[in-house]
Amino acid sequence: MARPKTKEELTSQASDGFLELIRYIESMSAAELNTEFDFSDDLSKKEAHWSRDRNLRDILIHLYEWHQLLLNWINSNMSGEKMEFLPEPYNWKTYGQMNIEFLEKHQGTELSLAKALVKESHEAALELSTTFSNDELFSKKYFDWTGTTTLGNYCVSSMPSHYKWALKKLKAHAKRLS
Repeated sequence: MARPKTKEELTSQASDGFLELIRYIESMSAAELNTEFDFSDDLSKKEAHWSRDRNLRDILIHLYEWHQLLLNWINSNMSGEKMEFLPEPYNWKTYGQMNIEFLEKHQGTELSLAKALVKESHEAALELSTTFSNDELFSKKYFDWTGTTTLGNYCVSSMPSHYKWALKKLKAHAKRLS
């Protein structure tokens, strides 16, 4: 599916992608849910996240924390408090360490809480994104705080694109166990 370019496409892909992810999680077997991820022998899986996230909770918390980034960034900037999307000291070259910190922060979080948190944060992020017009979401430089990209691109990255990433990872895990 093509990357959303309108408010309607964003809303649809975010809603549908999240529902697909939740349905997939609900269909996972006990073995799939309780076996740690291990992609260490798959040389095609070189990106850091393949070794970082070890279970479903880790994935859900990752999604939750990225929703929080989006919500805090939009709300702060809309209330006049200038804020970058990534918190200091991170930037787009160093955000991998931020993801590790998210993971470490939630090692004591129960899976049931992770599920509740990500459902709540998804709903909040989706609801907030619907308060903007199509132009506000997808016109470059509509807001000075979005830099050279659009607000919609940040929403896409934090919701439907991340949901596709999570689903791909869960399916790869299930395939390894079959």
